[in-house]
Amino acid sequence: MIRKIIEIDEELCNGCGLCADACHEGAIGMVNGKARLLRDDYCDGLGACLPSCPTGAIGFIEKDTAEFNESAVKEHLAAKKAAASEHAAAGAPSDMPPKQKAPLACGCPGTNMKSIQRKDGSESAPAAATQTKSYVPQSRLNQWPVQIKLVPVNAPYFKNADLLIAADCTAYAYGDFHNKFIKNRITIIGCPKLDQGSYAEKLTEILKNNDINSVTVARMEVPCCGGISDAAVSALRNCGKMIPWRVVIISTDGSILNSDD
Repeated sequence: MIRKIIEIDEELCNGCGLCADACHEGAIGMVNGKARLLRDDYCDGLGACLPSCPTGAIGFIEKDTAEFNESAVKEHLAAKKAAASEHAAAGAPSDMPPKQKAPLACGCPGTNMKSIQRKDGSESAPAAATQTKSYVPQSRLNQWPVQIKLVPVNAPYFKNADLLIAADCTAYAYGDFHNKFIKNRITIIGCPKLDQGSYAEKLTEILKNNDINSVTVARMEVPCCGGISDAAVSALRNCGKMIPWRVVIISTDGSILNSDD
């Protein structure tokens, strides 16, 4: 029968495994470090895996193939559950947190999605601590990954988030970037000059599919950095929501050129 199922571009696939986690039918597996559709009749054609792919490697295709087989899917999922139970019985720790996954088959942990819990610390170094060099700045980053191209559209940390969209040079130019911008926000970064393509479509999907409270865009004063604010504004216009937003411009010498604080 002619029907719609997913198709995976192995050239674009980075082996992160997020699509396999998102597929409720277990139709996607990791083979030699790449995502692969295991059987056509496992795929229901609804595409729950598409938003999870950070590289756009998954799409739809219509072709003559077997129809979706719910019974086969149930048997497949039961077999996977039994195999996982055997693995646990063989000595794998049963209390391992779900986010602590084994290393990816591709050998790169860069796309492992996780939230990071921070203990609140002082806003800045006390004068005495600075003089004695005893102050250690605290990272304010609350999640991983941060690169716009890698972050999953439906990552759970986007729920009710205050979103920071930052040009990557801003964190180097502005000395207290973690406390001023990253703290209490979900941070995604990019370089509109060096990264290929526009961020507008990806940002639109993030805003459209999540309950974002506010958007702050941090960019450098240089003209080429305008691409990141242009993409963010385009996404805000196209997401179909009214979300409070602002753009902060940082100079090359580390000053904020505009601020409503």
